[in-house]
Amino acid sequence: MEENQTTSLNISDDLYGYSSATARELPEPDVHIITSAALRVPAHSSILASASPVLENIIDRPRKHRSSERVIPILGVPYDAVVSFVRFLYSFRCSEEEREKYGIHLLALSHVYSVPQLKQSCTKVLGDRLTMENVVDVLQLARMCDAPNLYLKCMKLVANNFKAVEKTEGWKFLQDHDPWLELEILHFMDEAESRRKRSRRLREEQSLYLQLSEAMECLEHICTEGCTSVGPYDMEPTEKGPCSKFSTCQGLQLLIKHFATCKKRVNGGCLRCKRMWQLLRLHSSICEHHDCCRVPLCRQFKLRMQQDNKKDDARWRLLVRKVVSAKAISSLSLPKRKREELQEANNNNHGIRSFRL
Repeated sequence: MEENQTTSLNISDDLYGYSSATARELPEPDVHIITSAALRVPAHSSILASASPVLENIIDRPRKHRSSERVIPILGVPYDAVVSFVRFLYSFRCSEEEREKYGIHLLALSHVYSVPQLKQSCTKVLGDRLTMENVVDVLQLARMCDAPNLYLKCMKLVANNFKAVEKTEGWKFLQDHDPWLELEILHFMDEAESRRKRSRRLREEQSLYLQLSEAMECLEHICTEGCTSVGPYDMEPTEKGPCSKFSTCQGLQLLIKHFATCKKRVNGGCLRCKRMWQLLRLHSSICEHHDCCRVPLCRQFKLRMQQDNKKDDARWRLLVRKVVSAKAISSLSLPKRKREELQEANNNNHGIRSFRL
């Protein structure tokens, strides 16, 4: 029986990932890696030290006896995984089959011995092969091995498929042995749900601001050029088809017709008229051509806001800023020629402040 009850293997041609000729040119191994299977993997200290700073520190440690041989124990992983790891240190190559079969072990070894190239490769392979059954195990490993991208990918998979994951043996084991990670997962799920609600609310708000911005454009369009049934009073009705934003224009034309004929608005009892007043006020707040604007009451609203000692409330100012921002984003999406035409039309506006119904 040999000392330490280990068996040393002969150097095969592909042990180091080299060709037969290159492998035969290597010097005699001066260090042995002891694996869990009581087998030794012969290696060269100079190559190990150049590929891994952790192995370099281990090799440089002083030995108790100069005559004692150099050994590096790598325990707790299969022998074949250690061979694949050593082969990568020599050749910086790892086959797809090896990464699929020993991906978890290679990720752990690459983290412990600080081999970033192998760690990155194994992280990608494990992330591409996540399943409901292994996601909890991979998540625990990603957490211990400081692999943030893999950790986040596992977290998202657990959060999106929690009902299926909580039925697995991995989740049951996690509940019994790692309650802190269970708490992290539940906290991540709660934050993810909060982010989804916040994003949904922001999308709805942005949609509202875009609708108001479009209403402002349609209001200027109606008061400047006229649309199907409403336009400036000094312009003759023209038989032209609906505009590109006719769904908004049509609703606004109906609102203007109601506003012009409603008898309740005098006493402030009509909700539709109040909505029209708010649209006219909003236009005045964002309009930059008050002296020549053709939208009714634009200049009057601006003068009233300037003469009034009370400033606009914070919510109204925020609404104006959001609509202006939405209008800017909408205009940037237009072709350059169209933006120039709109700018020229705005510069030529003057004088009319009444409707033709």
